Amino acid sequence: MLTNDQLSAWDRENFFHPSTHLGAHARGETPTRVITGGDGVYITDRDGKRMLDAFAGLYCVNVGYGRQEIAEAIAEQARELSYYHSYVGHGTEASITLSKMIMDRAPKGMSKVYFGLGGSDANETNVKLIWYYNNILGRPEKKKIISRWRGYHGSGLMTGSLTGLKLFHNKFDLPLAQVLHTEAPYYYRRDDLNLSEEQFTAHCVAELEALIEREGADTIAAFIGEPALGTGGLVPPPAGYWDAIQAVLQKHDILLVADEVVTGFGRLGTMFGSDHYGMRPDLITIAKGLTSAYAPLSGSIVSDRMWSVLMQGTDENGPIGHGWTYSAHPIGAAAGIANLKLIDELDLVANAGSTGAYFTGALKDALGDHAKVGEVRGEGLMAAVELVADRDSRTYFDASEKAGARVVAALLEQGVIARAMPEGDIIGFAPPLCITREEADIVVGKMVKAMDAVFK
Repeated sequence: MLTNDQLSAWDRENFFHPSTHLGAHARGETPTRVITGGDGVYITDRDGKRMLDAFAGLYCVNVGYGRQEIAEAIAEQARELSYYHSYVGHGTEASITLSKMIMDRAPKGMSKVYFGLGGSDANETNVKLIWYYNNILGRPEKKKIISRWRGYHGSGLMTGSLTGLKLFHNKFDLPLAQVLHTEAPYYYRRDDLNLSEEQFTAHCVAELEALIEREGADTIAAFIGEPALGTGGLVPPPAGYWDAIQAVLQKHDILLVADEVVTGFGRLGTMFGSDHYGMRPDLITIAKGLTSAYAPLSGSIVSDRMWSVLMQGTDENGPIGHGWTYSAHPIGAAAGIANLKLIDELDLVANAGSTGAYFTGALKDALGDHAKVGEVRGEGLMAAVELVADRDSRTYFDASEKAGARVVAALLEQGVIARAMPEGDIIGFAPPLCITREEADIVVGKMVKAMDAVFK
């Protein structure tokens, strides 16, 4: 107990936590949670409480906790060669091998992968490459990037600007001027409830076309989007969305960035979300599922189309002026190799599709008619339960009621971890891709109990 108290004190005195109410935590009004172990879909805290992690950390521990194959690969790499840089043609066996493995799995039309550490820096890389690309092509005015409201693309200056959630803008002087936002493809929250999915897709397209018309297509370089919205609410796109959006982008010569930090490597039941929705991106952002978060690693996958222009740029201007010290870090690469092997050996992509469909179906059966549930939705192993104060009038709870947070807290008391998503009372689920139907049933059963506890 003394150790626990000491850790709590050290935590409050020294640790700056991300996405945290700093004052409340520093004053001890919110608890310090120290996680000490994990196995499969479960984690254990310092007090011995075992919890089913139905959000896979931050939808990233895709192969599950405690995989010794990855731990051993990391240790072996650290013993053999803990680090060397990747500048000026340098590489390691791990970084080169992982590059090959990624490209073997990538959608058609992709050429090379550039490595970073997290999704935010990968999207920063993407922005720089987009600007470089248009400068080489003699289009210095074609620099603006369109994102969507409710999209999540990181927490940096440009990436925080791309993110379409106000929490990441407020008091940070974001978004920056080069970033524009358009309609979120969020059918449940459409303004006109009479619209069919196809009509709502047409509305999203019309909004995009109007934005391009206002700004001028010759000023717009790229459009970035997650195949399915993640942090903005775990929302699959409406019918026909990506085909219609891509037609607009192609007409105006606007690049497409598929942010697959969440959806890459199996979460939707396909290796990439781009394959799932027929997207043909010019850049793909990868991170979380690349190593299942056993070590930090991200990537920007560059298309054939862009790669030829980047080569032209270095022929004309010399070496490209972009790099991170830890690009292609061999320990992260070793973790990535072991992780991708496990995904294949355990057939986790197929499990995400089949068990994900079962899980979403079970949530709908259990809660679809609940008086406080507006919608249950999902794709692969991403699912959400959206709460409403009144389902008939589609009246949402006031933010001060913290309905979503209360349900997540009640679920935690039942030993299951979910996430209260921002800008709404949305309970998010994104468990490890190794979850079984029996474990999915546990999550659903506990969710029902949590709802009963909050809405007696």
